[in-house]
Formats: sequence, C-alpha cells, structure tokens
Amino acid sequence: MSREPPGFLVSSPPLPLYRLTVQQYQRMIETGVLGADDRVELLEGWIVEKMTQNPPHAAALNCAQELLRAVLPPEWYLREQKPIVTSDSQPEPDLAVVRGPASRYRQRHPRPRDVALVIEGADASLDDDRAYKGRLYALARIATYWIINFVEDQVEVYSHPKAGKTPGYRQRVDYGLDQSVPLTIGEKEVGSIAVRGLLARLENNS
Repeated sequence: MSREPPGFLVSSPPLPLYRLTVQQYQRMIETGVLGADDRVELLEGWIVEKMTQNPPHAAALNCAQELLRAVLPPEWYLREQKPIVTSDSQPEPDLAVVRGPASRYRQRHPRPRDVALVIEGADASLDDDRAYKGRLYALARIATYWIINFVEDQVEVYSHPKAGKTPGYRQRVDYGLDQSVPLTIGEKEVGSIAVRGLLARLENNS
C-alpha cells in the first residue's frame, strides 16, 4: 500500500491510504466529483488543499504577470494558476511559462517538456514551497523554479534539477529588492525583471 503523505500534510489516520493516479484525479474533475470551487491540486498522488491568497500575494502575482509578458518571446506563453501534469502529480503553480500557443493545450495540460519556468508566491507556504514543491518540480526536471518570497523580500531562483532518490535543484541564487532576476529560457537569457516589481513594491505602492 502507499507510503505516508509528505510531512507538510496534516496527520493521516493510522490506516492504509490510497494514492490516486493522475488519470483518476482527472476523471474526478471530468465527472464533477471535484469542481471549480474545490481549491485543490494533486501532489504525488495526494489531493492537497491550496493556500488562499492574501491581497499582497495576489497583487504581486498580477504585477509578475505584466512584467513577464512584457519580456517573453512570442513563442512562449504565461499561464496563471492552471495545471501542469507530471508522472504522479497535477500541481497548479501560481505562474508557469510554457511553450505556446495557448491552443496547444486545448486537449491536454502542459507536461514538463513544455514548461520552461514555474513560479510560486510564498508567505505562510514558504517552507513547503522550498522543500516539497522544489522536490516535485526538480523530479519532473523542470529547468527553472522561482519562489517570490514575501517573507524575506527576495526572489529565489532554483536551477539545474536532479531526479533520483533525492530530487532537488543543484543551484539556488537569491535576488534582493535592489536587483533584477534574469529570465532564462532554454539556457538563453531573454530579459530581466526587477525584484521590486515582482514583489509589488513599486514606487507608488511602497
């Protein structure tokens, strides 16, 4: 039977648990067992409740969307809180840069080969986004993972994923308020974005 859920989840009952496949989870959505009002995602076979966004979080993600779209090459597309699919998960990152056009995903969600970058905004979820989401995205070999860290006013950039028994990102670089984050797609830098903008610390909002 399945192993215990990841440590960030609430305590599980002392009984055997059943892990869903991605196909079973998608079937639950297709048949209406899970609906649009159910704020959940599938992480390593477990249905996990998503964190509610507070106003600073939501504002920062809106700013991040505008800034990213301004520098993205035309063949790449930005998705907000929409699913991507890995071998055992269907996470919904706050933002994801995927290969376009948008019509490419009319019949399926993006898979890791389609994804250049995933971004999570983190306050109360910071430890989980670093440890657990980082492991999940690295295991899927997604090239780059950003955490917009509202707690420490920085953007954390993770790259060079490794899978295996201890998946994770080999490199982490932190960018502070007075710096800009390079946007790299396929090992090519296509632009840079001010950390103040990503944190919604624009002059008229400070």
